[in-house]
Amino acid sequence: MPTEPGILAFLEKCDNFYPPDAVDAPIGQQRLWYNALCAEFSPALPEGLVKLDGEVAGVPVRLYRPAQVKTGVRLVYIHGGGFVVGSLESHDAICAEIADRVGAELTAIDYRLAPEHVWPAQHEDCQAVLDALLADGDRLVLIGDSAGGNLVAGLALRARDEGRTAQILGQALVYPGLGGDLITGSYAEMSDAPGLSTADVRYYREVLQAPEDDAVAFPLRAKSFARLPPTYVTAAHFDPLRDDGRLYAMRLAEAGVEVWFCEEPQMVHAWLRARHMSKGAEDGFDALCLAVSRLAGTI
Repeated sequence: MPTEPGILAFLEKCDNFYPPDAVDAPIGQQRLWYNALCAEFSPALPEGLVKLDGEVAGVPVRLYRPAQVKTGVRLVYIHGGGFVVGSLESHDAICAEIADRVGAELTAIDYRLAPEHVWPAQHEDCQAVLDALLADGDRLVLIGDSAGGNLVAGLALRARDEGRTAQILGQALVYPGLGGDLITGSYAEMSDAPGLSTADVRYYREVLQAPEDDAVAFPLRAKSFARLPPTYVTAAHFDPLRDDGRLYAMRLAEAGVEVWFCEEPQMVHAWLRARHMSKGAEDGFDALCLAVSRLAGTI
């Protein structure tokens, strides 16, 4: 368990919304719990920021334009939630604050969720939006947390294989799940970590129904990591997904890709929501926004 008072207070608050056995509840109930939890950690949006709901290639999106736009580079955010929960609303404040801090317009993607829609529906929705933005000539930085980090990494692999990475300036992955084997490393060491357990990860994979040999679904299983965009990876120490981020960053470095890796020593999975009550989460969010700013060229 972490010892930082702020993150412990965050975990205690979460327990009031999202019980440890939530994965055993009906999907509809899980989403209600998750939405209530996220709303509790969603402060007022930055002053002057404008947001607009719409569609890109038939996929629902939310567009964020901060009061001060410093670059023509577009940020694309893909939310987490185990492919089962999460929405434009659950990550609304996170997206708004990143757009404001970086000084760039941001497009958030509302992809289809499992179990109603199994793999590759989630990837197809995100790919459709990516294709449309690239066709418009946009230069992009892709950002995703947890399941969203998985989707970002898969999109980057596919873009690399299709020779379409010139407009993708970078990717930022926040505690991503990338296809570790569930029985070694952090999956064993942090199997009962607060906020996310290895059993939870197994459940989400079973619901998603992605083929085990699909590197787009499980990016750690790619045969090559060369020629991927510059990458920032941040992991939480008290998280079964921790070593997914470590291994991915290591393999990118070995392949000659420019990569930055940060492991937050006191953080748990989903620490982004704790950024206004935990010093460690605040520092982690600062580091994320700094990395995205560098990738987008605003600093």
